[in-house]
Amino acid sequence: MGRLERGSWASGPRRAVTRPQAAWNSKSSTRFYETQIRQERSSLKAGRQAMASMEGLIGLMNRIQRACTALGDHGGGGEGANLPTLWESLPTIAVVGGQSSGKSSVLESIVGRDFLPRGSGIVTRRPLVLQLHQIDKGAHDYAEFLHLPKTRFSDFALVRQEIADETDRVTGKTKQISPVPIHLSIYSPNVVNLTLIDLPGLTKVAVEGQPESVVHDIENMVRSYVEKPNCIILAISPANQDIATSDAIKLSKEVDPSGERTFGVLTKLDLMDKGTNALDVLEGRAYRLQYPWVGIVNRSQADINRKVDMIVAREKEREYFENSPDYAHLASRMGSVYLAKLLSQHLEAVIKARIPSITSLINKTIDELESELDTIGKEVAADPGAQLYTILELCRAFDRVFKEHLDGGRSGGDKIYGVFDHKLPAAFRKLPFDRYLSVQNVKKVVSEADGYQPHLIAPEQGYRRLVEAGLAYFKGPAEATVDAVHVVLRDLVRKSIGETEPLRRFPTLQAAIATAANEALERFREDGRSTALRLVDMEAYLTVEFFRKLPQDPDSGSKVGNNTNESNGSGSGSVTVDRYGDGHYRNIASNVSQYIKMVGDQLLHKIPKAVVHCQVREAKRSLLNHFYVHIGKKEASQFGHLLDEDPAMLERRQQCWKRLELYKSARDEIDSVAWTR
Repeated sequence: MGRLERGSWASGPRRAVTRPQAAWNSKSSTRFYETQIRQERSSLKAGRQAMASMEGLIGLMNRIQRACTALGDHGGGGEGANLPTLWESLPTIAVVGGQSSGKSSVLESIVGRDFLPRGSGIVTRRPLVLQLHQIDKGAHDYAEFLHLPKTRFSDFALVRQEIADETDRVTGKTKQISPVPIHLSIYSPNVVNLTLIDLPGLTKVAVEGQPESVVHDIENMVRSYVEKPNCIILAISPANQDIATSDAIKLSKEVDPSGERTFGVLTKLDLMDKGTNALDVLEGRAYRLQYPWVGIVNRSQADINRKVDMIVAREKEREYFENSPDYAHLASRMGSVYLAKLLSQHLEAVIKARIPSITSLINKTIDELESELDTIGKEVAADPGAQLYTILELCRAFDRVFKEHLDGGRSGGDKIYGVFDHKLPAAFRKLPFDRYLSVQNVKKVVSEADGYQPHLIAPEQGYRRLVEAGLAYFKGPAEATVDAVHVVLRDLVRKSIGETEPLRRFPTLQAAIATAANEALERFREDGRSTALRLVDMEAYLTVEFFRKLPQDPDSGSKVGNNTNESNGSGSGSVTVDRYGDGHYRNIASNVSQYIKMVGDQLLHKIPKAVVHCQVREAKRSLLNHFYVHIGKKEASQFGHLLDEDPAMLERRQQCWKRLELYKSARDEIDSVAWTR
């Protein structure tokens, strides 16, 4: 069988088919044509799907843009300014021009309707996202606002009024500006599928009632749109002014020096001085862009006053270019109808090219937002049982972090060892035992202990007083050790509360846990202090064995005194008794010093043990036991108060949920477009 050569169903009749006559019969002929018809229909269907998909690309961006505005993402600050923005990644066409450049007239000419507010000064004070939808021939035009989803406007005078009213609703009647866009969708058989963003006109002077900063505010707002690499700039310039002074061209040159994102539109060609033309601009000699300039002839003010129909105005514009001796050779690419088609085709191409990167951004941001929401946590349940469970789980999470600090999993517990190993021994070494056990002080203490009955062998009471008073010096370092460990434990409680991620949401519960933990630490400190002091006091008791082991005093048999004065004849006399010399008291001081040193060495081990047992161990075991008992006695209705969230965290969760909803909605919209499959 010969090869069938065919053309497209849309391109004309099929060419003749050559085939061997002998191999041809009625059945094979039928099968052959059925096969070819199926292939043609399949090809035609695929072509129509591709066209429908391309037409749906602008509709896809329209839906995503509406979702962005509804969920608080309009780029450039405002609600959720510190959240990822999808708006700025979407291809858009921003309409930029100075005041009186004919910007509004260009938009109305593209739409074919009078619908924009007019007046002196700054009329456009909020971005207007204008979404055009082509509908079937013969259908009536209508408009819808995103903020009035159930209202359909067929009277475009009311559309103009609603734009003004909605602007005042956000900015007030004080001529302020706002970056929050108004979304307007217009459905008409006389438009192409296209989305434009009408921005406030660039100005050099603030009008009455506006701050002087409004000039810079408008420029900054416009710049925030056009500096994005996904923004297509529609730069409107009047032909009756020098192109070098055009505000739109000046700004576009700054943000798009190569001109690859800029479409130049020259308005008011019919208002140029007689004998002049704008061919140098339209043919790219005065200022070259990547794309050809488009000339526009707007309605005159007289036409606007007479309410000349826009469709009639389009026809007059076409006739102007076709009959103009200056512009007739450019007529096929002049006028608002050509401009709308040019922009629609370009926007579709840009969207198609950017879809993969937008999809990648959406998937990446969804993962990031879901991760952040996992960190923030879910909303608190309303059920008291679930609330109690949440409270206990949060307490256990805090307790785990606290124990990790003590056991070495996190930093901080090592500071307790530093108290035992450095601060306590250093404090012991600074105790003034040399001064306390000087000969003068020992003699004084022993003499006071003896009273009126001098000791005969060892000054037992003197020893007891010297030891008891000497050991009292250890109490200061012992209490300081208890307090130092208490400070470390309090600091670990504070750090643990801050490091318990799920607990960060609940400042009231944080405060309750901190209060309960610190109260428990106070109890543990008192127990540690009393135990440490008791250890010191216990050593003040001197056993018989202590006195048995005392070395014999070589001066114990020394003379009673060096001078004896007796009175002869009267039988009475005065005796000054210095029972022992300095060597005797030095021996006593040495014996006491040895005992105190031995006790000190023991306390260096016993005090840390007491502190660990009474404070650290108890903190690990029962830090929140009293809190659990207190919680158990609360009314079920009080649990919710403990779980009051930080308002900033509540707001952040809501923002993340809204933004996540936006990105998932955008992903679903993109997945629904057939051409991506």
